[in-house]
Amino acid sequence: MKIKFILAMFIITWLTLVVRVFFLAVESNTYYKKLSHSNTIKSEQITPVRGEIVDRNNRPIAINKLGFKIQLRPHLRSKKSIDKFNEEINNIIKLLPNLKKDQLIKNYIKKDSYYYHNYIDIVHFISYEEIMPVYSVLSLRENVNIVPAPKRYYPYGEIGAHVIGYVSRANKKDIKDDKLLELIGYTGKSGIEKYYNTYLQGEAGQREIKVNANNQEIEELSNVSADEDRKLTLNLDIEFQKYVSSLFDKKAGAVIVMGVDGAILSASSFPEYSLNTFVSGISHELWNKLSKSLDKPFTNKLVNGLYPPGSTIKTGLGLLYITTDIDKSWTVDCRSSMPLGKRVFRCWKKKGHRKTGIKKAIRESCDDFFYKGSLQVGIKKMSEGLMRYGLGKKTGVDLPNEFIGVVPSREWKRKKYNRPWFVGETVNTSIGQGDFLVTPMQIAQFTALLATSKLPTPHFARLIGDKPYKPLAIDVFNEEELKKLPLIQKSMYEVCNYPKGTATQYLSSKVRIAGKTGTAQVVTILQDIEDRALEHEMSYYNRSHAWFTSYGPYKNPQYVVLVMVEHGGHGGAAGGEIVSKIYNKLLELKYIKK
Repeated sequence: MKIKFILAMFIITWLTLVVRVFFLAVESNTYYKKLSHSNTIKSEQITPVRGEIVDRNNRPIAINKLGFKIQLRPHLRSKKSIDKFNEEINNIIKLLPNLKKDQLIKNYIKKDSYYYHNYIDIVHFISYEEIMPVYSVLSLRENVNIVPAPKRYYPYGEIGAHVIGYVSRANKKDIKDDKLLELIGYTGKSGIEKYYNTYLQGEAGQREIKVNANNQEIEELSNVSADEDRKLTLNLDIEFQKYVSSLFDKKAGAVIVMGVDGAILSASSFPEYSLNTFVSGISHELWNKLSKSLDKPFTNKLVNGLYPPGSTIKTGLGLLYITTDIDKSWTVDCRSSMPLGKRVFRCWKKKGHRKTGIKKAIRESCDDFFYKGSLQVGIKKMSEGLMRYGLGKKTGVDLPNEFIGVVPSREWKRKKYNRPWFVGETVNTSIGQGDFLVTPMQIAQFTALLATSKLPTPHFARLIGDKPYKPLAIDVFNEEELKKLPLIQKSMYEVCNYPKGTATQYLSSKVRIAGKTGTAQVVTILQDIEDRALEHEMSYYNRSHAWFTSYGPYKNPQYVVLVMVEHGGHGGAAGGEIVSKIYNKLLELKYIKK
């Protein structure tokens, strides 16, 4: 029995040894081969160069400025190498005294670890002009590496800042969402730079090299180029945009010049700020100054500014009125006030407009007509119709984080506040007040719809690479609306061309235009107060926002021009001169053809 046991143990031991020898000789060979390969073959990603953004005339809007970054060899902070580290840092500061020593050390410590073997960026960007005088001295240092590095640059500074946007250092969240940013280091933070970031940043290349035990390059084995320099061409005319910006002159608000097909020739949110201050990092002092400004320069008012539309929506509501429950010949006797329950809703004109039909109501912006019309049509048809016309939803413009605004309705109020709807809210909605909120981009799209009968998608991109970008406009009007649209268009023409039109006296346009003015209240004015304070008598931030939206030429619509001046008071007075000069410039530059 003992012999059998000993024999069995002997056989088991030998089998174990044989299996182990087989594993070491055969199976582990693949593992060690790979390990050996990784010790001698090094794979590097090639950083793609960000694509440039140009305007419709190929003028550069966002480009890459030539420069360099300075790198240090890793693991220099060990006990045996710390003197070398301090020597290299002090030498760099001596040669380039504008750099901050503490920041260089901080940048190095961020990346330096036992497992990190690549050279570490201690200076992310230094201009060609700065480094050239010391390049030859620095490049001879064995622990220092100088490599080309582009930096985003915006030749037009603050012009179109909210549209173009800017790039800045990628944070941890950015890198978590897109691993390529760990290599690139920068990402689009706002505007078109953010919306088209994935396209503009391109894709990394790949390079395989053979290295020795000291991590020194011996031979390049393969090189797959990065997919880079992806060009983005916009519909913007940046010089025209510069001209439009000059017209706004320290006012706050927004301006949009858009083809009726949705192609945006110029768009600005005011106040603007210099984009170049954000590329390397803005100072705390400037950040605090801008962020605390009551004019909110960081808000892109084109798509993130929410305002009551005021009388600008009377055109769309007028079309809904005469195609649902009211005949186009229906009139009201405007006596300047309309009692409703315990309240009195007043028209802006103190003596009233007297007998008023749809054309006069739009031309002279009679509130009483729309009050009484809303009571016949009701909030359901009003809100559903305006939503169909593009309000209360995203326009689809190629800018990030677009707001949808609010078209009030029973359902909306119940969902948001869990409260019943009151008839007085229907009346308020009819003149674009109450909870009604829109963005300037929505009103520009809405105006294009009234000009052409088609709802376009506003867009800045003209060519993505060499591919044209032209989203199709959609049909939203029914047969009855199409039939009666010319009456609304004629009313908008009279706003700008008839003696009592709300815009006529403020215009000097060489182009025959149609439009609508609007005054959007900022503070609540009780409807039972007969003698209201005039806009210029109010403190600045209590004054109403001024709207002026238009299209032209009237008989052959080509462009929409929208101006919204925050706290500007009356739309015609605040925006008429700006609108006129824009149309005259469009004519001069031959964008508008007679």
